[in-house]
Amino acid sequence: MTRYSPERKETVLKKLLPPHSLTVSEVASREGISVGSLYNWRSQARAEGKPVPGPNKTSDEWSGEAKFAVVVETAVLSEAELSQYCREKGLYPEQVRAWKQDCLEGFNSNPERQRETAKQSRADKKQIRQLEKELRRKERALAEAAALLVLRKKLKAFYGEDQEDD
Repeated sequence: MTRYSPERKETVLKKLLPPHSLTVSEVASREGISVGSLYNWRSQARAEGKPVPGPNKTSDEWSGEAKFAVVVETAVLSEAELSQYCREKGLYPEQVRAWKQDCLEGFNSNPERQRETAKQSRADKKQIRQLEKELRRKERALAEAAALLVLRKKLKAFYGEDQEDD
């Protein structure tokens, strides 16, 4: 059984990431390492919180742990360093920012989320009441206008006025 150094494992795993984005079988054949070993290394790296691709190639389908690992790795990077990091990993800075925002929202405690949800619910109910009130007012105005038109028509029919007198 061959033992590989951690540096060698890391180098091989980087070939699974963009810009190379090779499949496990391609890397295995190029490096002379068994496919099972590569899958095992990838699982271990994922368990350690390192961003490695799963069975899905697109970054939007990465696991939550991988996305969190990217957020942690990029937290201290400047804008230029973030761009370089994203180019190496095949990501967009906007994706990393969105993932960071998702992480921050996840850190809101349950009571905070409940208060925010309740506040939004109250605002929605208030807006619904205002819209219903406006709708009732407009319905009454429309009914009044229709009644006036009907009365006007009946009055003209009663007095026999011409339609041209309007």
